[in-house]
Amino acid sequence: MKVKKNFIFLSALALLLLSACAPASATSQALANEAKRQISVNGVGQVYVAPDIAYINVGVRSQADTVSEALEQNKAQAQAIKETLVSAGIEEKDIQTSSFNVYPQTEYDYQGTITGTFFVVENNVFVTVRELNSLGEVLDAVAKSGANNIYGISFDLQDKTSAQSQARALAVESARSQAQELAELAGVELGEILSISTSYSYPMPYYGYGMGVGGGGAAVESAVPIAAGQMQISADVTIIFEIQ
Repeated sequence: MKVKKNFIFLSALALLLLSACAPASATSQALANEAKRQISVNGVGQVYVAPDIAYINVGVRSQADTVSEALEQNKAQAQAIKETLVSAGIEEKDIQTSSFNVYPQTEYDYQGTITGTFFVVENNVFVTVRELNSLGEVLDAVAKSGANNIYGISFDLQDKTSAQSQARALAVESARSQAQELAELAGVELGEILSISTSYSYPMPYYGYGMGVGGGGAAVESAVPIAAGQMQISADVTIIFEIQ
C-alpha cells in the first residue's frame, strides 16, 4: 500500500516538472506582451470612390373589390414593368421579387362605421442596374409602365478590393504616425509591433425617390436627374507597439 502511494506521488511530481519545463503557450506569450511597456494607437484610412452599380426597389400597388380583380390588375402591371426593364437592358437575373402582399382594407365613415372593404395587392421587385448612365431612363420607363411605388436608390461598388487596400495603407500610416508622435512627446523610442487588428465600413449614399402617384407616374416627362456621388470606404486599424 505504501509503495503504491509513493508511485502516485512520484508520478504527480514528474507531471509537474514536465509542465514547468514545457515551452510557453500562446497565453503565456500574451501575458508576457502585456508586461511590456506599450503604446496602443488607432488609425483610420478613408478612400472616396465613385459607385458603379445601383439598386432600386420598384413596386406595384393595386386595389379592387375582390381579391381576383386586384390580382389580375397587379399581374398586368407587374408584367408590363418587367418587360419595360428587360427592354431597357436589364437582365432577368437582375430582376428579383422582394415582396408580395395581399390583404383586405376596410373603409370607415366619420363615425367609425364600416362602409366597405376592398383588397390590396402589392408586388415589389429588387432591380440591379449595372449601367449607371441609363438609371434615369430606367426610372422614367418603369414609372410610365405602371410602377406607382419607387422606394429608393442605393449605390455600391462591385469590386472594393483596391479601395480597401488603399484605405488599409492610409490607416496603418496614420497609426504609425500617431505612435511616433506620442513616443517623441513621451521621450521614448518605438519598438516592434506587438499586434495589429483591423475592421472596415462601407457606408453607401442613399437617395429617396418615393413615388405614390396612383396611376403609375405618367406625369414624368423627362429623364430623372440622378447624382451617384461618391462612396466612402473606411479602414480602422489598432496597432500596439513595444516601448524600448
